Amino acid sequence: MSANHSALTAGVRYQPDEKIPIALAIGLGLQLTFLTIAAIMLIPTIVMRAGGQTEAYVSWAVFASVVVCGMTTVLQAFRIGRIGMGHVLVMGTSGAFITVCIAAVAKSGPALLATLVLISALVPLVLSWRLSLFQRILTPTVSGTVIMLIPITVMPYVSDLLMNASHEQPAVAAPLCALATVLVISGVALKGTARLRLWAPVIGVIIGSVIASLYGLYDVDRVASAAWIGIPISQWPGFDVEFGTTFWSLLPAFLLVAMIASIRTMSSSVAIQRVSWRQQRSVDFRAVQGAMTVDGLGNLLSGLAGTIPGSATTMSVSMTELTGVGARSVGVATGATFIILAFLPKPVAVVLAIPDAVFAGYLFVLLTMLFIVGIKIIIQDGLDYHTGLIAGISFLVGVAFHYDMIFPDFTSAFAGGLLQNGMNAGGFTAIFMSLFMELVERRRNKIETVFSPSALPEVREFLRVFASSNGWDSAMTNRLDAVCEETILTLMRHDEAPQDHAGLRLYLAAYKKDSGAVLEFVVAPREENLHDRLVLLSEKSGEIPPEREVSLRLLRHLASSVRHQQYLDTDIVTVHVQPPTPIRPTSA
Repeated sequence: MSANHSALTAGVRYQPDEKIPIALAIGLGLQLTFLTIAAIMLIPTIVMRAGGQTEAYVSWAVFASVVVCGMTTVLQAFRIGRIGMGHVLVMGTSGAFITVCIAAVAKSGPALLATLVLISALVPLVLSWRLSLFQRILTPTVSGTVIMLIPITVMPYVSDLLMNASHEQPAVAAPLCALATVLVISGVALKGTARLRLWAPVIGVIIGSVIASLYGLYDVDRVASAAWIGIPISQWPGFDVEFGTTFWSLLPAFLLVAMIASIRTMSSSVAIQRVSWRQQRSVDFRAVQGAMTVDGLGNLLSGLAGTIPGSATTMSVSMTELTGVGARSVGVATGATFIILAFLPKPVAVVLAIPDAVFAGYLFVLLTMLFIVGIKIIIQDGLDYHTGLIAGISFLVGVAFHYDMIFPDFTSAFAGGLLQNGMNAGGFTAIFMSLFMELVERRRNKIETVFSPSALPEVREFLRVFASSNGWDSAMTNRLDAVCEETILTLMRHDEAPQDHAGLRLYLAAYKKDSGAVLEFVVAPREENLHDRLVLLSEKSGEIPPEREVSLRLLRHLASSVRHQQYLDTDIVTVHVQPPTPIRPTSA
C-alpha cells in the first residue's frame, strides 16, 4: 500500500475504542447471537449424532460449545497482553472440523476426540506466539482468498436450507420467505436512515418469519415444549491416552484442519480491522496474535470438555460492515448472551424454530458482503501480477475442489476428505504458492547489527555494495542510503534515550524487485505504526513533533511505498525504493 494513501471507511459510526448506548450494544449483541447460535449448536449435534453418540452426550456437547464460544467471544473484545484483539470477533464451532471429528468419534468415541482436539489446540497457540516467522506465507493475499472462499463453501448449505421446507407446504413457501428476507434486509440497508440501518437484519428476519408463519413453517410446538431453565447432566468423556493406530492416522488431519481454522481466525481478525475504523489503518498483527491466542485457548477448553473445536466466525465482519458499529461492547454483549442462552432452552428454541428458508435469505446477504470484504483485503494490500495470480488460481482451485471438478476420487480419500472443502483446498494452494514465490525470489543480501545510530556507517557500506552489485549508479545508492537512515531514525524516535535501544538488534535485508529495490527492516516492536504516521502526516501534521516530521517527510518523498507490520515480538518495515528519474537537460 502506498505510503501516502489515505482513505476513510465509509459508514463506520462507532469504532472499537468508542462507547455506545447500552441498548444499542445489547441489540446488536442479540443480532449476532441470533445469527450464529444455530450454527454453534448444529455442528456438534451433527458430529455427535453421526458418530453414534447418545442424545445425553449430544446435549452436553452443545452446551459446552455454546459456553466456550461465549467465553472466548468476550475475551476477544478485550486486549490483555497477548490475549484478545479488542474488536468484535464472534467465536463459533468450526465447520472445517466436521469430517475429522466424526471420524474420531465414530472410530474411538469422544475420549479420542478430546485428546486430538487438545493436541491440535497447540497449532493456533504456536502460530500466535511466533506469527512473524510466518508473515511471508500467511499474507493478506492468503487471508483475503480464504475469506472469498468461505461464501463458496457455505452456499451449498444455504441451498440445503431452502430445500428443507416441509413437503406438505406449498412449493412457493420457502422461496418466498427467503426472497422477502433478502429484499427487506437489502432495501433497509440501502435506503434506510443510519439509525434504521442498524436493525436491517432483525427487520428482515422478523418479516420473513411472519410470512413463514402464514404457511405454517414456524415451529411453534418446539418453542412451547422447551423448558425455561436447564443444564445437561455432565457427560465428560475423559481422554484416550493409548495413542494407538487410530490416533496416529487422524492426528495429521487434525493438525492440517487446525492450521486452516487458524488461518480463518487470522483472516477474520484482519477483516474486522478493515471495517471497524473510520480512517484506514495498517493491519495490527499484534491484535491478530491476540485473536489467535484466544482461538487456541478456546480449543483447549473444547478439548477438556470433549466437544468440537472452534475458530473465529466471519459474521461479525459482515454485521459491522452492514451496521457500521465496531464497538467492543457489542462483542461483550454477544459473548454474555451466548453464556446466558446456554442455560435457557426456551429462547434457544425460539431461534431454532425460525424456518431454514429465512436463515437462507439472511445468510445470503451476509455472505455477499463477506465476499466483497475478501476482495478489499487483497486489493488494499496492493494487487500486483503475483498476488493477483495467487489469489485467482487459489480461488478457482477452491471452487473446483469443492464441487468435485478435480480428481473427486482422490480428494475424497485424502486426509479424510480434507480437500473436498473449497476453503481448505484454496487456502493450502495460496499458502504453497506464496511459499514457492519466497523460495524462487531473488537472493537477499542481509546484514545484522546493533539497533543504534552508530550502526549507520556499517549499513551505508552494506547498501553501497548492494547497489553496486545490481548495477545502480550513485544517485540510487544515495537514495537507498537516505531511505535507510530516515527509516532507522524514525523507528528510534527522537524522544527516546539511547539506552532504550540497548540490547536491540537490527536485521536488514535488501533485494532487487523489478527495476527498484526492497529494504526490509526487522527490529524490536514499537507502539506506533510507521505507515499510519505517514498517512497522518498529510492530514494532521501538527500532531507530529517537528523533528520527527522532517524524517517522515523525507521518507515519504524518497520511498514509493512503506509497509509496517507490528507483532508482539518483532517489527517489520518493508520499504520499496525506485531509482531516481534522470533529469533531462532542456534545450536552449
